[in-house]
Amino acid sequence: MEQAGSLSARGSTGSVAPEIRTASVRVPAQARGADVERERGVASDESRSAAGARGEHTHSEPPIPHPRVETARSVEAARPVETARPVVQRASVRGQILDALRTALVAGELAPGQVYSAPVLGERFGVSATPVREAMQQLALEGAVEVVPNRGFRVVRRGTRELAELAEIRALLEVPVVLRLARTVPAARWAELRPLAEAAARAASAGCRATYAECDRAFHHAVLALAGNDQLVQIADDLHRRAQWPLVGGPVPRGRADLMADAAEHLALLDALTAQDLPAVQSLVREHFADN
Repeated sequence: MEQAGSLSARGSTGSVAPEIRTASVRVPAQARGADVERERGVASDESRSAAGARGEHTHSEPPIPHPRVETARSVEAARPVETARPVVQRASVRGQILDALRTALVAGELAPGQVYSAPVLGERFGVSATPVREAMQQLALEGAVEVVPNRGFRVVRRGTRELAELAEIRALLEVPVVLRLARTVPAARWAELRPLAEAAARAASAGCRATYAECDRAFHHAVLALAGNDQLVQIADDLHRRAQWPLVGGPVPRGRADLMADAAEHLALLDALTAQDLPAVQSLVREHFADN
């Protein structure tokens, strides 16, 4: 994963939220009317009134510099011209913003209980508020944030009980499937998953929680996909993602040693699956979910 950029937001009370490092996704800035007016030194009354209509407070936020436009000299006229930028479809922008926000959640950079407004986050991503708002609404459907009328979105506070319940449900779904696959999937297929387990081990060794969380989900997704049940994979992936969100008042976030131990269980499980050692598979997979 590439190094992340940073963003921050203010709560509705005026307090400064902790600095947030976004995901590795770099979202090209979208051209907006408000941006053009700022470049001309003219205040955008229309943008302020639109934000006010939604009740999202942005007037107290400090102005954020926009990316510098690269220039080139024309042979015919020595005047600056904008270089061509790749065209990004709205669905692509929304997806990239959603991935960035999910990564920030996993890394604990979106603080539980803090309110974030779409216009402010959009400024820091270099896009309009619309794709940010759509991404946050998706996170609201997933239970990661909740809508706060006239203010924005608040990151949901979660406790250890919710985490334990998620782990129990994941075990009920995944353990029987893995045990069934251990009896039917040939060793060559399990060998194909080793690069995913090794990628998770490298992320764990680096101590990057966000990168490890992504690799961890990819490994579990690939294992369950061998069952050929798309609905199972989708439900399990959603539960896994929710289990990775930060806790409030819970244990200290998992450090490098914890991540490495978790990644080692993936490799040990693959070894047992390849050898079709069913007792070892059962022991390892149950222990894996108990630890999580």
